[in-house]
Amino acid sequence: MGMNILIVDDSKVMRQMIIKTLKMSGLPLGEIHQASNGAEGFESLKAHWIDLVILDINMPVMTGEEMMNQMRQQKEYSDIPVIVISTEGSSTRIQRMEQLGARFVHKPFSPEKIRDVVYATLNLEGGS
Repeated sequence: MGMNILIVDDSKVMRQMIIKTLKMSGLPLGEIHQASNGAEGFESLKAHWIDLVILDINMPVMTGEEMMNQMRQQKEYSDIPVIVISTEGSSTRIQRMEQLGARFVHKPFSPEKIRDVVYATLNLEGGS
């Protein structure tokens, strides 16, 4: 059974790149859900079983950091692993996200980098 992933990024092109990268990575994929901001992402969490959230930081309506704060405050979403994929350069902001349990990947990224971070985040065998 594959893992269900929620990709939250305001760029449709970036969401498609992440999906393509996940498919190329050989990861066991289930459903892939998409949202264009944190508010939509949070609604998607309520509507679907999600095993992993891949999140951008800088988005309109609700940022990735705001979404992650909301996730960590609600018991039913607090343990969902989060990978942040962003161009964010603020080490303070990155540290805050990491303190909430996120793993951070800088854009641009390689399929191998995404695969390895997903495997490490989910404690799966097969990452290099």
